[in-house]
Parts: sequence; structure tokens; C-alpha cells
Amino acid sequence: MHEIGPESGRLVVRTGRTGLGAKAGHDLTIEATRWRGTADPAGSTVDVDVDVASLEVREGTGGVKPLTDSDRAEIKDTFTRTILRASEHPTISFRSTRVTGTTESFTVDGDLTIMGVTQPVMLHGQISYGKASGSATVRQSRWGIKPYTAFFGALKLRDDVEVEFDVALS
Repeated sequence: MHEIGPESGRLVVRTGRTGLGAKAGHDLTIEATRWRGTADPAGSTVDVDVDVASLEVREGTGGVKPLTDSDRAEIKDTFTRTILRASEHPTISFRSTRVTGTTESFTVDGDLTIMGVTQPVMLHGQISYGKASGSATVRQSRWGIKPYTAFFGALKLRDDVEVEFDVALS
């Protein structure tokens, strides 16, 4: 069994933009800075809990101007307080239900709980040189999350976001 968390790797969310005003917005890289979990390849289990308030905007690409520190703080406040309602739902959780494949290419089926709503999700990954890495596509609306919009709906966050992990299994 491996204890995993920010000291052993990264857990990031990558967003995209759409709509007529997409050029004004940014594709974001958001990192969870406080999270804990266990990975047991022998027992084929993975459990992870993420502190919603720990989500930090690390990068914003595209857009008509670079992101400022003030922009990052405003975006964080919007998604933790307004969109994900961290005060009511402080944790995002993943619990595996099945792991299949090989170390070179595996699939983890599991239950992802966001804002008190649990839906199945599938991760794809691989283990190489003692590191597990992979990703899952999460469609926000399946958890009752309305993707962020601005400029009267001309700028929209894509419904699908990518969750990526890269952790050392020491």
C-alpha cells in the first residue's frame, strides 16, 4: 500500500474554454495542494480525498492578456466559493471499484463524489519507473455543476475538464 499526496506527486485539473468570447478567456491549470490517498496495486484499490479550498490556479494560457495574481485569486474564489461551494462540500473524493489491465496500461473504475453527488468515472493510466500517471475526463454537468460563463454567456468553460495525476509510488 502506498500513501500518496502532494509530497509524492501532482493532482491537476485542466480546463478549456468555448463560446464566441473564448479568445478573451484562459485555459486553466488548477492544482490541488492538499490531498491524501492510498494506492494499493496488489489489492487493486485507490482512494483519494481532495480539500476543495486547496485548489490553486497555477497557469492560464491563451486569453487577450496574461493572468495576474489578482485574476488567480478571483478565479479561485469563484470556483471554490460559488461553483463548488467548499463551505458546504469541503472534500472531493474518489473511491475505486475496480482496477483492470497491466502496469503498462491500466484502467481504474470508481466513484467520484463532488458537492455530495457521486457518479462513476474511469481513469486511464500507467506505472513506469515507480511513478503512476494518467487522467480522466470529468463532465461537470453530471455532478450538477454548471460550467462557468462570463460576458453574458459569450465566454464559457467547457463542460469537460481533464483531471491528471502523476505520483511516485515509494
